[in-house]
Amino acid sequence: MVETFVISGEGARHVGSAADLAAASASLPAGAYTTLRTYGGDGIAYLADHVRRLEQSSALEGRPGHLETARVRGGLAEVLRLNAHPESRIRLTFAPPELFASSEPFAPLAETLYDEGVRCATVATRRDLPQAKGTRFLSSAQAAYAALPAGAHEGLLMAEDGALLEGLSSNLFAVLEGTLRTEDRRALHGTTRALVLELARGLVPVDLTAVTRSDLSRTSELFITSVSREVLPVVRVDEVTIGRGRPGPLARDLRRRYRGRVERDADHLLAG
Repeated sequence: MVETFVISGEGARHVGSAADLAAASASLPAGAYTTLRTYGGDGIAYLADHVRRLEQSSALEGRPGHLETARVRGGLAEVLRLNAHPESRIRLTFAPPELFASSEPFAPLAETLYDEGVRCATVATRRDLPQAKGTRFLSSAQAAYAALPAGAHEGLLMAEDGALLEGLSSNLFAVLEGTLRTEDRRALHGTTRALVLELARGLVPVDLTAVTRSDLSRTSELFITSVSREVLPVVRVDEVTIGRGRPGPLARDLRRRYRGRVERDADHLLAG
C-alpha cells in the first residue's frame, strides 16, 4: 500500500492511500516528480539534487516554484517515522506550491537479475519535454509498460532516427567500441545517471551521444540506471543479443562503485 502525505513547514500530513505509486500519482495534481529510496532504513542520498531537479522540471513545464531542502528533509523524516518501513521508496510530486510524498515499502530487485541481466524492448513513446520529469508522462509510460512483450523488464524510447534515448523509467548506457555512450540532449538527466557518469569517467572514455538500434549487434555492454535499479545490465533488446548475452564487467564495476558511494553519502534523516 502507498501512503501519500503533503509536506509543509509543519511536517507531513496524511492525505490518502492507494494500491500503487501509479494510482497515488493519478490522484494528485499534475506536477514534477522524482523518486527516492532509502539505505539503512532512513538514509537518502543527494536529496538536494532531487530538490533542484523538481524545481527545474516544474519551471520547464511553466510552473516555477521554490523548495527549501530543509523543509523537504524534515517532511521526509516525518514520513519515514510514520510509516516505519524497513526500507522505503518515495515519490515526491511538486505541484507549486504543494509538495506531496507518496511512500511504499521497498525491496531491491532479485540478485539473479544483476547476475543474468534483463531483456528490454523498444517503444515509440516520447517525452514532450525531455529535460522535464513531469507526472503527465506517467500515464503514457504505464500504457507502454502494459504493452511490453512478455519477459521484457523495461521499454526503451527510440527516436525516429533509431537512437535509443532512455528507458521509460531509467537512463540507458551502452559500451560501443570501448566507449561508454549515453544520450544527453534528448534524455532526462537522472540523478543516478549523473553519478554513474562521474564514476565512469575514471574508467572508460565517455561520449554523450546515443547508440542506435543498428549499433546493438556491435555493442559489448548495455545497462539501465535508476534510483531503484541502481545499475542493471541488459543482455537483450527486442531480438538482438547484447555482447555475449551476459552482463559485462563495466556494469558490475559501476554497480559496486555506485552502491559504495550512495551508502557513504546517504543522509540518515532519523539519526540523533
